[in-house]
Amino acid sequence: MEAEKAVLLVWQRDDESPDDLAYRVEELTGLCAAAGATVVGSVVQRRRSPDARWYLGQGKVEALGRLVEATSADLVVADGELRPTQARNLEDAVSRRVVDRTVLILDIFARRAVSREGKLQVEIAQLKYLLPRLSGRGAAWSRLGGGIGTRGPGESKLELDRRRIRARIAKLERDLAELAAHRSRLRQRRVRDSAVVALVGYTNAGKTTVRARWVADRGRTAETFGRDRLFDTLDVTARRVFARSGEPYVVTDTVGFVEYLPHHLVEAFRSTLEEVVYADVIVLVVDASRAPERHLRATRQVLADLGALDKPIITFYNKMDLAAWQPPPDLESQQTVYGSAVGGNLEPLYQAVEARLQQAKEKAD
Repeated sequence: MEAEKAVLLVWQRDDESPDDLAYRVEELTGLCAAAGATVVGSVVQRRRSPDARWYLGQGKVEALGRLVEATSADLVVADGELRPTQARNLEDAVSRRVVDRTVLILDIFARRAVSREGKLQVEIAQLKYLLPRLSGRGAAWSRLGGGIGTRGPGESKLELDRRRIRARIAKLERDLAELAAHRSRLRQRRVRDSAVVALVGYTNAGKTTVRARWVADRGRTAETFGRDRLFDTLDVTARRVFARSGEPYVVTDTVGFVEYLPHHLVEAFRSTLEEVVYADVIVLVVDASRAPERHLRATRQVLADLGALDKPIITFYNKMDLAAWQPPPDLESQQTVYGSAVGGNLEPLYQAVEARLQQAKEKAD
């Protein structure tokens, strides 16, 4: 299937530096690629606040229309959450689908969801996002056809009335609660049997590859390595490994974080994300080669929202083989370790974690 062509629509804040702007454009381009779109152009405007009617000024909207025609773009992607009126006005102005960053991330999650729990979580988030935006949109979505932003509930469901949408959300949440309760029982059994180490971090920081190396080095089974793409893992995975002493413990990995993670997703995935609350040690995996301070800050914010910052935290700067410089130690964690999950030696990380687990065990005894 041929990739859709996308034009980016970016509002630059008055106080935003060129480097910060470049980072946001780069990340939005990566999100488009993860959703199956190729970026063919962008329109950027510096202004104090987004335009209430168009998101950007009318002159920029006219420039956007010309760029869309010149590049034969299929859709426009705004780096920010659009109000329903802004999205409708832009679609009318350029005669293309217009989606925002939230829809883009929801679309990626719809592509990545594999388990029943993951699919339920994604559909709940999509429906909650779409519910206040349904008025007058059903016919427009049908006219514009499929593509990014139309996966998940589907066009026919978008034309249901609000009462039926709310009933659907309620049923999905009941189903999700049952699955969450089942996973909670499994978690309690796991916690009784072994200590738990939770891997957390920004999307594409390398958590899945770190877990795979951990299992290869300390476990007794083969493990699949992660892929270099955003939001590679959505579902909770738990693998048993063994300390040098022979004591077993469990390493868990779940969905990655991102700046401005849509609150609909945070709420829908809360039962999954709360795995970190029950961990004995948290390993905060950071990509040392790409905006490590920014990613560290975004990840800590999610951990704060979950109430997990009181846990022992070890910061692991991954991908040091690709980094141009060594980030300073994370003073807010108990320990900082540097390395690379691809070809590097992770023994210092294992030793740091196992030392913390042993301390916790001795304290409990």
